[in-house]
Amino acid sequence: MSHANAALTPKARLRLGRLVVEQGWPVSAAARRFEVTYRTAQRWAHRFAEVIAAGGEPGLDDMRDRSSRPHRQPGRTPQPVVKRIVALRWRKRLGPVEIGHRLGIAASTVHAVLRRCRLNRLSHIDRVTGERIRRYEHEQPGALLHVDVKKLGNIPDGGGWRYVGRAQGKRHRAATANAGRATRSARHDVNLGTAFVHTVLDDHSRVAYAEIHDDETAPTAAAVLRRAVAWFNARGVTIERLISDNGSAYKSKLWHQTCRDLRITVKKTRPYRPQTNGKIERFHLTLAAWAFDRFYPTETARRAALPAWLHHYNHHRPHTAIGRAAPITRLPNLTGQHN
Repeated sequence: MSHANAALTPKARLRLGRLVVEQGWPVSAAARRFEVTYRTAQRWAHRFAEVIAAGGEPGLDDMRDRSSRPHRQPGRTPQPVVKRIVALRWRKRLGPVEIGHRLGIAASTVHAVLRRCRLNRLSHIDRVTGERIRRYEHEQPGALLHVDVKKLGNIPDGGGWRYVGRAQGKRHRAATANAGRATRSARHDVNLGTAFVHTVLDDHSRVAYAEIHDDETAPTAAAVLRRAVAWFNARGVTIERLISDNGSAYKSKLWHQTCRDLRITVKKTRPYRPQTNGKIERFHLTLAAWAFDRFYPTETARRAALPAWLHHYNHHRPHTAIGRAAPITRLPNLTGQHN
């Protein structure tokens, strides 16, 4: 296999073959020219000659390393047995020992098959369908945006029950309602309202954009999208398409018209399948670090802390899905130096 310091890359092998076969160089001279052994130079010259003899034009693909796997493997597990192992793993979620007992084969053989099929861990199998999880990542920023809304209950003045306890939290809720910053239901229950965090996440880089609003209506969602696209454009990212769930705001005519104006292709998740939009669902779990991991005396204080937390997430927090790098490092030409 060629590597960064290899004497012969596929391109160099092609040049060596041309020198020997087409220009008539001795193999020993070509070996000295490319600083490799006689046997290595002879091998690639023969490969070059084989392609010509077959009536083809040698290219880079012809000069790449071939697999060392044998043509015949008599000891390999038969394909029908592999299918039965996979079926028992998918449908029954059985382990190697029980599968081996049912099929009359060694548990180590079952484990080897499961590893080869990437089914050795149950976390690789979808809990609903039993099928292998298919993960994807688009090749460049802006190829796909994930869009969703996270709903959070507003914090009463003085702090919520998570930090001050349930008894004190109820008193804070009542005081906030009495001060006119909350409403009461017909049963006199305090309703502090909901904070709707509109989130936009780039599929490739995991860079996130978020705003907090008091509703999730179509006008609000469309306005957030326009600002998010402008924010990404300012960082050198052109948005091509986006994916969202089937919420009313994302099915509205205004949403689709906004996407047409921005020249963005609209995609929708499969109904009742949040895994389709899994990257932003996972981001919402990370967002809990901003929402719940510290004490906020008021809802205004929590909302004011969101921009700083987003900056930390985008610029400093290591992301395990992209090699523990900060998401912002995956944006091209961030400084504008290559314009």
